[in-house]
Amino acid sequence: MESHENLLAGPPPTLLPDVPEAREALESGAKASDVAARFPAHPAAWAALAEEYFAAGHAVTSYAFARTGYHRGLDQLRRAGWKGHGPIPWEHPANQGFLRCLYALARAAQSIGEKDEAERCFQFLKDSSATAFDELAGS
Repeated sequence: MESHENLLAGPPPTLLPDVPEAREALESGAKASDVAARFPAHPAAWAALAEEYFAAGHAVTSYAFARTGYHRGLDQLRRAGWKGHGPIPWEHPANQGFLRCLYALARAAQSIGEKDEAERCFQFLKDSSATAFDELAGS
């Protein structure tokens, strides 16, 4: 009997590896800049920095931090087998840092007038995880 792959199912969800030390440091209230310096590949640290600076009215700095975390996350996604599309579930805690960076990048890009990039990033977020978009955008 032949086995046939379901071509309509799409790619499987991509799950990033957890970095418990970095996650625990952020959860315990360590400064995001200290966590990013100690764990520079951890997107959640960059997301926290982007959120902190955006809230303080520094959209350009937020954009830079979000872009750093976004690229660190893309590197990790590719190493985890992601081929440029497919679900990146919000429900998997290790994915949340990347998804938060993607949202922060979209929001900061919008704030500084980068309309095309903002739209592209918001769409990428929706396509990756509608749950993340709803959670982060407050929908």
